[in-house]
Amino acid sequence: MIKYSQLKEKPKEFLAATGLTVEEFERILPVFKDKLAGRHPPELTKRDKPRQRRAGAGPKEKLRTEIDKLLFILIYQKTYPIQTMLGLQFDLSQPQANYWIHLLLPIVRQTLAEMGFAPERNPAAVADSPLVAETEPDFLIDGTERRRQRPQDAQKQVEHYSGKKKTHTDKNVLLVSSHTKKVLYLSPTVAGKTHDKKVADQRPISYPRCSTLGKDTGFQGYEPKGVITFQPKKNRKVKS
Repeated sequence: MIKYSQLKEKPKEFLAATGLTVEEFERILPVFKDKLAGRHPPELTKRDKPRQRRAGAGPKEKLRTEIDKLLFILIYQKTYPIQTMLGLQFDLSQPQANYWIHLLLPIVRQTLAEMGFAPERNPAAVADSPLVAETEPDFLIDGTERRRQRPQDAQKQVEHYSGKKKTHTDKNVLLVSSHTKKVLYLSPTVAGKTHDKKVADQRPISYPRCSTLGKDTGFQGYEPKGVITFQPKKNRKVKS
């Protein structure tokens, strides 16, 4: 079972597993604890029914502490394993992993939003985002795909089939700070077949003045007004 006490002694592995440094994790933990306590008052069960016995009685949870719960949901968010594999990492069955995912996801989202760590979801508000104001306006934009369950509907199968990934996928466009490496904007989820530039064109992002934007070939022709864009070129002398 993955334990916080062991993982925090390995900073690189901790960052790879959770997407956070140990210091960032410990900053989030107190707010997460408060949100979790508000979700489950002591007098109610986890199914929001009046308790018949005191809190803590009965079978013990595998995710006993708030630290275990936060580590569990951050690893799920960062690595996106199937629930069976996630359960094996925390000594949980697949149904138990599913239960905790659905319980903890809204809580960690509320925590990050309250602390100002959540990426902006409204493209028109990006220029005024507190995350953007933290550093110089140098950005990178890219589209990301992740596998999804094969849709039952034939039309949706066509829409979500990605020729690039050779599987059914969903897609988001991300805007990232070149300096802090933080995700500043997360677009709505679209079918994986959708072209990166089309997603960006349909929901125009507002950029601060004098911004620079790095992009790849998926955004060929994407030239936001007032933004200096650049596209790295492949070194033809380097053999792939």
